[in-house]
Amino acid sequence: MKDLAPADRPREKLLTHGAAALGDNELLALVLGSGSRARNALAVANELLAARGGLPGLLRSTADDLSQAAGVGSAKAAQVLAAIELGRRTLSHRHRERAQLLKPAQTAAYLMPQFGGRAREEFGVVLLDTKYRVIRTAIVAAGTLNTTIVEPRDVYREAAMGGAFAVVAFHNHPSGDPTPSRDDGDLTWRLRAAGTLLGIELLDHVILGDGRYFSFKESGGW
Repeated sequence: MKDLAPADRPREKLLTHGAAALGDNELLALVLGSGSRARNALAVANELLAARGGLPGLLRSTADDLSQAAGVGSAKAAQVLAAIELGRRTLSHRHRERAQLLKPAQTAAYLMPQFGGRAREEFGVVLLDTKYRVIRTAIVAAGTLNTTIVEPRDVYREAAMGGAFAVVAFHNHPSGDPTPSRDDGDLTWRLRAAGTLLGIELLDHVILGDGRYFSFKESGGW
């Protein structure tokens, strides 16, 4: 980045003005650390963001996806994925003090940092006590890209083992669009029926997208 004025170089800019003053491409350039022979780190960052569709696409990317960009090998791909995971964990850390999930928006805010925007579909369950406070969260099934196979027994096995009074089922849509499919609706009905039979309340089924969510309870489809 020697062709940039010192004040415009990402590292110097961050040290002078703080990280919030940097654009997405500048932050990514710092994570990459260096470019290639033909491109500096900022140019590589620009191309990587363009290739992956910006930050939302970056969140859903695998190491192989990132390595396809010019100037990004396995080492740099690992650096980017590590930075993304650190961000997820920093956000999810806020909720580790027994979060209480009374409303769909609270549930989405609790789940989104850790499980939203993933590259493959994962189906999980949040176990809740009698005051709807989180006991723990578990992934019960994982698919490839946009399909997940899950059965009510997988959800309620976790609930019974964890002594849950109620549960929230959730899964992510790798496409970023949280709109439910017909299969999602059918599964929700089956989960409710099984929960009623077992005496464990299904509080909600939440679908996570890119910064958006869909709640079956909130939608009135309960």
